[in-house]
Amino acid sequence: MDITDFYDTFFEEAEELLADMERYLLELDVDEPDSEQLNAIFRAAHSIKGGAGTFGFDALQKTTHLFENLLDHTRKGELRLRRDIVDTFLETKDMLSDQLDAYRNGDEPDQEAFERICQTLQRLALEEIGQDLESGALVASTPQPVAKSEPEPEALVEQGAASGSDLRVVALLNVGEKDRQLLVEELGQLGEVIAQEGDEACYEVTLSSSVSNDDIEAVMCFIIDTDQIKIRGADTGGAPQAEAPVAAPEVEKQQAAPAAVEPPPLASSAGGVMPDSGKPAKAKSKAKGGGESTSIRVSVDKVDQIINLVGELIITQSMLDQTVSEMDNVANSALQNGMSLLQRNARDLQESVMSIRMIPMDFIFSRFPRVVRETAAKLGKEIELVTEGESTELDKSLTERIIDPLTHLVRNSLDHGIEPPDVRQAAGKPRTGKLVLSAKHQGGNIIIEVIDDGAGLNRDRLLAKARENGLPVSDAMSDDEVWQLIFAPGFSTAKEVTDVSGRGVGMDVVKRNIQGMGGHVQIMSRPGEGTTIRIVLPLTLAILDGMSIKVGNEMFILPLSAVLESLQPSREDLYAMAGDDVVLKVRDEYLPVVAVHEALDVPKAKTELTETIAVIVQGEGRRYALLVDDLVGQQQVVVKNLETNYRKVPGVSAATILGDGSVALILDITGLHRLSREKKEKRRPERKPALEALTDKELET
Repeated sequence: MDITDFYDTFFEEAEELLADMERYLLELDVDEPDSEQLNAIFRAAHSIKGGAGTFGFDALQKTTHLFENLLDHTRKGELRLRRDIVDTFLETKDMLSDQLDAYRNGDEPDQEAFERICQTLQRLALEEIGQDLESGALVASTPQPVAKSEPEPEALVEQGAASGSDLRVVALLNVGEKDRQLLVEELGQLGEVIAQEGDEACYEVTLSSSVSNDDIEAVMCFIIDTDQIKIRGADTGGAPQAEAPVAAPEVEKQQAAPAAVEPPPLASSAGGVMPDSGKPAKAKSKAKGGGESTSIRVSVDKVDQIINLVGELIITQSMLDQTVSEMDNVANSALQNGMSLLQRNARDLQESVMSIRMIPMDFIFSRFPRVVRETAAKLGKEIELVTEGESTELDKSLTERIIDPLTHLVRNSLDHGIEPPDVRQAAGKPRTGKLVLSAKHQGGNIIIEVIDDGAGLNRDRLLAKARENGLPVSDAMSDDEVWQLIFAPGFSTAKEVTDVSGRGVGMDVVKRNIQGMGGHVQIMSRPGEGTTIRIVLPLTLAILDGMSIKVGNEMFILPLSAVLESLQPSREDLYAMAGDDVVLKVRDEYLPVVAVHEALDVPKAKTELTETIAVIVQGEGRRYALLVDDLVGQQQVVVKNLETNYRKVPGVSAATILGDGSVALILDITGLHRLSREKKEKRRPERKPALEALTDKELET
């Protein structure tokens, strides 16, 4: 078996370990560092080093080896932490990520950057502790004996950290010669190997070290199964005890190798070692309490394939349901009952499969402490980051696409929103600004908010900048419309260009990307109190709760999350505006009217405005009145990408297959309004047929 078969597992686990390493580094209190956090960072580096050595990733192995030695000094209290030292550790973590990406892509890491980070770590060690990291003595140092009464070997092991014992016997069960050599070499970096003997069935290594059993098991992370490791104490004379090896206590995953997902074993044999291969096998993960882990690692492509198949199943079920509904209920009662059961089971299956793709927002939020820390330092500001709703789940495809827009919004709030400490203090605010990232479910949507307690948006300044840029604005605009100006291309109120902002690019891309995910952005701001930017997204792009509407002989789907209400327009509520625009008065609010049949050129549709149905919808923070012929009903539809299978159609976001096998287009609210305006511009000064429903007197009004 080729060892490269295990590359993907190593890359994924190493990436998770690096993410946890960064999180622990950001949480460290430099004055009173938590020992558990330091141990977790050390073990993450050690696990990555072991895997890198196994797969021959030399640059990654050497970098983690140097980093591991420094971390070992830190956790022993020999290297006192400072903010700049933590920054160096974070820089090292970034370099490890770059090296990992290079190996993942089949390339060699940047040699110049590799040498630079090695020199940085060496210089830090020499300046702070006066030792050379290359010596290897830092990790493999032998501790001084401690005078104490000697407990029984079993008691030593049960205490988990060997109670300060100098000697341990590590029994390696059913391990091939090549793996034994690698394991002994790794153990030698945790202490001094006093003796080793045995055969493939049981090979015993006597180790002189004060490290914990957790560290010993962490050495085996990418090499053998944990069931093949037995640890027991040895007497101070160095000879192993005669008793049978005692199993080491279970080590929690959070302590040994922090990871978001428990990985499956790489080995295919019952013993955990690949037969006759000499290749290292992946250690099995254990759940708390000693039970087998119930989680597995599955390719996203396989999950997508299952979701597509379930979607096809739902479409087939809808077709059968429509056919059965046309049959005689009495004569086909058994078939009717069977279809009801199939419909219920199909929906449960669909929801279960969709939940597989859902991942917590913590996946996104966990990367922002680093962004806030570095951006605040660059801007000379003091910022406190608070996250809420980390357990709220979102479709994986959306989490990957929302990271960049959310990062830009966070950096924008730090730069433009929160004031410098002196300015805040003069205004009676705390010197430290507060930035809140929150997520919550609301119906079929997820609401993500970026909230700052800064100065808020300045209405007059935004209007002045808009006029300077030639944008059509007026003093009569509502606050919501003024706030939306910051999303205009090339719009920036920054007085000077910095590394963070000022070039007028980004916010328009943010809005466009969020709209591409079927969402929209809302802004709420109060002068002197702060700004809230709210992103509303569908929970998933694969399934949609929609409202079926009919225009002419065509069926369309409106996203149910965008539908507010529907009503029959009366003549006295319709008003003609400049040109040929028409607005509908709904409870003292005048909404632009969009005739769907005109925007999409649908024949045989109703043209008398008072005979149509107005569906009040919301898009991009604005409300519109869509004129349709009939409301058919509400249903859950499987979203099919129209651009991939056909081409991009203005006013249409996607398509779906209905129960009768026909294709229905899913309408894009904002795009439909834009398309309607474009067609009106082309037709002017011609009089639209739809306006003939209004009298000349009403047109004059």
